[in-house]
Amino acid sequence: MTMTEPKPANPTVGYVLDGTLLEACSCGVLCPCWIGEDPDGGQCFAFNAYHFDRGVIGGVDVSGLNIVNVVHIPGNVLTPASWKVVMLVDDVATREQRDAIVGAYMGKFGGPLADLAGLIAEVKEVRSATITHEIVGGVGKLRIDDFLKAELEPFRAADGTITTLRDSLFSTVPGTPAYVAKASTNRVDLPEHGLSWEFSNRNAIQADYRMEFHG
Repeated sequence: MTMTEPKPANPTVGYVLDGTLLEACSCGVLCPCWIGEDPDGGQCFAFNAYHFDRGVIGGVDVSGLNIVNVVHIPGNVLTPASWKVVMLVDDVATREQRDAIVGAYMGKFGGPLADLAGLIAEVKEVRSATITHEIVGGVGKLRIDDFLKAELEPFRAADGTITTLRDSLFSTVPGTPAYVAKASTNRVDLPEHGLSWEFSNRNAIQADYRMEFHG
């Protein structure tokens, strides 16, 4: 990977992030990765989209911004240093905000995000992009320029209660219950990185999360 390594503003401060997660992948429902099983077909193609309603990383305010990891997982999700990732960060972020966000998700600030970063073998690219991440009436929508489009909605019980996944072995939002969902649309077109697909009615996850770590 050719890029300037992000420099945390203050690596002893850590982070506090409150926001929403939109996630969808190539697996059928429900997701085997969250219970530590191998992905359907032996590999997984996914995106993990984080919006920060409120957030501070290393003393830098990142409220209102987004990061999306587009991911190829070649085997079991828990295999260290195995994921290949393209990181997409809001193009409205300042350099300081971008460095803080990327630094956190590459493990520079420790905590649960560093645990997730330990699963990454290669960050193929860090790219600025126009990201729209929204949840309206329970329906999550993600748009990134002209190369990613997704729409997902959680499953519900007979009384309308959202189906919740708790106490899972793996999570992209550690410590937070997740909403089991299905993506009616999941399209990604990044052929230069071998990350192009179009799926319908496959696995998805949504969450309202809080992640906090003080180094």
